[in-house]
Amino acid sequence: MQSLEKLAGQVVVVGSGIAGLMTALELAPRPVVLVTRAELGRESSSLWAQGGIAASLGPDDDPELHLADTLAAGAGLCDQEVARGILSDAGDAIATLEHYGVRFDRKADGTFSLGLEAAHGRRRILHAGGDGSGAAITLALAEAVRRTPSITLLTGVEARRVLTEEGRVTGLLLQTETEAGILSTTQVVLATGGLGGLFDATTNPSGNVGQGVMMAARAGALLTDMEFVQFHPTALDVPRTPLPLVSEAVRGEGAWLLNGAGARFMQDTEGAELAPRDVVARAIHAQIAQGQRVYLDASRMLGPRFATAFPTIDRLCREAGIDPARDPIPVRPAAHYHMGGVATDAFGRTSLAGLWAVGECAATGLHGANRLASNSLLEAVVMARRAAKALGETPASATKGALRTALAQPLPRTDVDTVRPIVSNHLGLIRDKAGIDDAIRRLRPLVLDDGPASDPALVALSIACFAALRLETRGGHARRDFPNLLSKPIRHRMDLDDILAATADLGPAKPPLVSEYMT
Repeated sequence: MQSLEKLAGQVVVVGSGIAGLMTALELAPRPVVLVTRAELGRESSSLWAQGGIAASLGPDDDPELHLADTLAAGAGLCDQEVARGILSDAGDAIATLEHYGVRFDRKADGTFSLGLEAAHGRRRILHAGGDGSGAAITLALAEAVRRTPSITLLTGVEARRVLTEEGRVTGLLLQTETEAGILSTTQVVLATGGLGGLFDATTNPSGNVGQGVMMAARAGALLTDMEFVQFHPTALDVPRTPLPLVSEAVRGEGAWLLNGAGARFMQDTEGAELAPRDVVARAIHAQIAQGQRVYLDASRMLGPRFATAFPTIDRLCREAGIDPARDPIPVRPAAHYHMGGVATDAFGRTSLAGLWAVGECAATGLHGANRLASNSLLEAVVMARRAAKALGETPASATKGALRTALAQPLPRTDVDTVRPIVSNHLGLIRDKAGIDDAIRRLRPLVLDDGPASDPALVALSIACFAALRLETRGGHARRDFPNLLSKPIRHRMDLDDILAATADLGPAKPPLVSEYMT
């Protein structure tokens, strides 16, 4: 690890997916340290995103129509004004991405080629490189970062703790395989991605286990909506980890979901194959629970055009011995996106002074209980730009002990193997009190033990605690013992002390610090 003293006092961005890369770029020419555990952009869900980025740019579309679809998918828990603001910034977000070198797919007349995905009422999904949109955007931004002299890269470095004094950020504990050190800073932006790696079946990089949520919680920041995990309905059902994604755009082009008996089991559901993700995922889960395999059949609508329309998915299928032009594609639900995370305002500020969060680790209120397809990349870009603008207007405060950039004792390497079975068995697509209670009973000692499993266990315990409080089925949170919606939507916000207090025994949970009733 290079000398940290020279970097003291700079803004530090943790994570190199689209949100982190965009934040660093938009802060230029202000000096920024970008901390990334893997090669720039390479261990991020952004890189694997196939569907594209949602933007209401079509001639028959506008932000209010996009908002209506977002609110409907969010099942009553979206922050309407935050959502309206983010969706209204879509045009500027797309223009900014093009400025940094992203080339979106266009039709012969030069207009954007817009795709359709589930629960969208209009074609509004922009792609770059067909079904390789995430990679195209991430790699373009990564190259722009490498060309930007104000950005210092710390590659192969993991952020483990946000340090505080008197309720303010004062530094960041960083470590490599062999050493650890403290980087003194009063402004940290978490852009660490999601937590799908806590589950056996996931489309995320397996190392994504909620590090940003963990660091924010340990530093004292509020978390919100932790119970809402979105399971993508159509991961490729093959023996591979993580599971490859079969984009929703395939269903947008007319592919059908069939069970092993050849029955199209979604046809009588409103929206059919393009119903909201939580609806489709639960329907597929029910088929699998009955002993059926589930398939996505694109041969009828796409046939030989499949390879041209979806080259990445075609390659993934063929690697598994499947010809998607002719063969039904075996699919299953897999953990894909986390709607909850570190509670932020409309500019990425958390409840802790000096700490910001953008991208999937943050919870702005855009997604509510269930993310509308392809809104995540839009949120990442818009919120990164907003956070950078707000940071540019916020001078770094003087740091007490600014030269406290000495070597530190490395924390034990994170062990998720103990936590993953608990999360997969009890906090997955369908939940109930017995499973949630058992998860809490097994996770809480791991958190308090402060051993190698403590960090992922903290994130998992947060999911379990929020899930225990939500006595209903809403969006990405489904309970077999509470299958109905409550009449009044509510979002919970808690810090780590609240979570530990609420899980101290398995009787009635103590009330959260903040409950926000949606109107």
